[in-house]
Amino acid sequence: MNPPSPEAPARSGPAPGVYLDACATSPPAPEVLEAMAQAHRQAWANPSSLHGFGLAASDRLERDRLAIAEQLDCDRDELVLLSGGSEAIHTALLGCAGSMEPGRVLLSAVEHPASYAAAAAMERRGWQRQLLPVDRRGVVDLEALQELLQPPTRLVSILWGQSEVGTLQPIDSIGRLCRQAGVLLHVDAVQVVGHQPLHFRQLPIDLLSCAAHKLQGPRGVGALLVRRGLRLEPLIGGVQEAGRRGGTEPVALVAGFAAALELAGQRQAGHGGADPIGPLRDQLLETLLQCEGVRLSGPAPHDPCGRLPHHISLLVSGPDGRSLPGRRLVRELARRGYAVSSGSACSSGGATGASAVLLAMGYSPEEAASGLRISLGPWLSPVDLAGLPAALAETRHSVAAAPG
Repeated sequence: MNPPSPEAPARSGPAPGVYLDACATSPPAPEVLEAMAQAHRQAWANPSSLHGFGLAASDRLERDRLAIAEQLDCDRDELVLLSGGSEAIHTALLGCAGSMEPGRVLLSAVEHPASYAAAAAMERRGWQRQLLPVDRRGVVDLEALQELLQPPTRLVSILWGQSEVGTLQPIDSIGRLCRQAGVLLHVDAVQVVGHQPLHFRQLPIDLLSCAAHKLQGPRGVGALLVRRGLRLEPLIGGVQEAGRRGGTEPVALVAGFAAALELAGQRQAGHGGADPIGPLRDQLLETLLQCEGVRLSGPAPHDPCGRLPHHISLLVSGPDGRSLPGRRLVRELARRGYAVSSGSACSSGGATGASAVLLAMGYSPEEAASGLRISLGPWLSPVDLAGLPAALAETRHSVAAAPG
């Protein structure tokens, strides 16, 4: 259901507009909105100002910075606050490119569009770009990676949790290979942070990107974790963020980010370090896969590499066995009160609607245009999801029967 406002009581039954698109963005939690409102009331000044108003803002900013660093298990000086995941990715890749001689950058074939855009900008600076193949689950080919971790490779950028198909990459194995080769590793953890504990100190990686709005925080704020001693050329010059990102810090957004991370950490701590949405996802997935013409894309939930705990990705075909267009399925489900998506919210899918991610995983163009993504969050209950399998079955028949 649509999440309640801080003032409204939670609804107990099914309602129009069940939101199932958390991988695109998530509704801010009431505690996040309250933390932001408090910051707006008490810490609205420029935190660089030396008067009392500025000092109040600076104090709030630094307390929330420390809270974010604690939740992400990094040191305060390893945390760069910026506008979100896309800026974090660009800062990581272009920041490294600007601080070393041009070489080769490796990316997987299932990255977020922001990573490809940053790599294209690196190519204009004289870098080479090469894509790593993935298997049918979307998992990176580690043998191909190991072969390519030779000069002139200087940087690897890997999407930890794939937003379209839910694949979790074996980051520990990838990181060890990069460390052995002396190659820097950037990890896009936008879809992972908030859904599993993060221990940056223990990970064999050099840079990590994340964003608040995927875990019920506000849009417009995110973080880049930078291993101590690694030099980056800033995209935006200025004295803020230790010279790594200029611009007046958004104190209220940072407060919301800190509150969202704290809530996610509390949920995981109460469930043995796991995202408590996982069992609800598993139950829903089991029911959906019993529907005719519906099959899973990406890894199974208990695959050795794993899958995002809040994520379901499906391929849907009609009674004749032909793949049905994912975009039409999304529109029809929306008419029945369920907000889902087809592919990534940040990718157009081209003229045919075929997902580049599914194509890279070996699916046909028709299959790659039939993807359906359902992503859950803590605002949902079993009651909210009870009608979805029937709605999907109705939608499938409606789309299959429609002309064209």
